[in-house]
Amino acid sequence: MDGLVSRRSVVKGIAAGMPLAAILADPKLARAVAQTLEPLSITTEGGRNVIGALAVPAKTPAAAVVVIHEWWGLNDQIKSVAAELAANGFLALAVDLFEGKVAESESEAAQLAQGVGAHPAAAIDTLKSWIAWLKRDPRCDKHVATLGYCFGGGWSLNASLAAPVDATVIYYGNVRKTADELRSLKGPVLLHYGLKDRYITSAMVDGFVAEAHKAGKTVTVYAYDANHAFANPTGTSFPYVKDAADRAWARTVAFLKANDP
Repeated sequence: MDGLVSRRSVVKGIAAGMPLAAILADPKLARAVAQTLEPLSITTEGGRNVIGALAVPAKTPAAAVVVIHEWWGLNDQIKSVAAELAANGFLALAVDLFEGKVAESESEAAQLAQGVGAHPAAAIDTLKSWIAWLKRDPRCDKHVATLGYCFGGGWSLNASLAAPVDATVIYYGNVRKTADELRSLKGPVLLHYGLKDRYITSAMVDGFVAEAHKAGKTVTVYAYDANHAFANPTGTSFPYVKDAADRAWARTVAFLKANDP
């Protein structure tokens, strides 16, 4: 425990005042920040063992955010996002939908993501169980939001439909849903996407907004002059766009704080 506290103090000293992008862009610093999270495992409602990593803010109880990874898996990047959320006052839980696997290549990432898509009930079981766990934990003020990127963006929405939460944040995730599917949403949705994205297109986003309005749901959309995965400085497939990433992050934090009842 003393070692963990010491490491946390060192990392906080290094990262104090440093923007999230700068942490993510430095693999050694991202790894050090990721290691400050508390490793967790639970047995899901469906009887499966799953893992996650928890970032605890200075003051609790606090509103919680379930952070869902890209198709790379639960890596240092997504753990660093959770750490930054904790620095902003949230109890942040980075969950794992890949059973401990972290992809090293795009082909491996695609295979892992397709595996989840082929068996969605397991992912829903994982997400519902973590949301329920957070609501029982004394460090949580009983309010929970979801936040996900790309693959995780779509699952951020799926989680909020399966276990209604106070707010949903989606970074360029699949939002192809009907009004009937969206009726179980409890809180508002914030969606970020890039106008150059060939996967999460304006047509998809416009359709999602229309269906959400039919269901009587609140959706805020921000479009950026960027491609897919623009907020990830560690990616290799798409260019990182700092200005867009910074604006999206500021909007995300403000949205989460505004929707902590």
